[in-house]
Amino acid sequence: MEPSGGRKEKPKAKEPAARLEKAKQKSAQQELKQRQRAEIYALNRVMTELEQQQFDSFCKQMQASGE
Repeated sequence: MEPSGGRKEKPKAKEPAARLEKAKQKSAQQELKQRQRAEIYALNRVMTELEQQQFDSFCKQMQASGE
């Protein structure tokens, strides 16, 4: 029974390393997701400001042509 007991120990030794690697991957994925989310919010803010500027410009043109 010792050989089977030895075989069970090796996967246990590898298991924490596998868990650690999985945790690192999960953490990296979460960081990437957070970064992408922040970039999307920043881009959305810039695009909203641009849209507002263009709308203001359009309104001024309409007022100028109406006068």
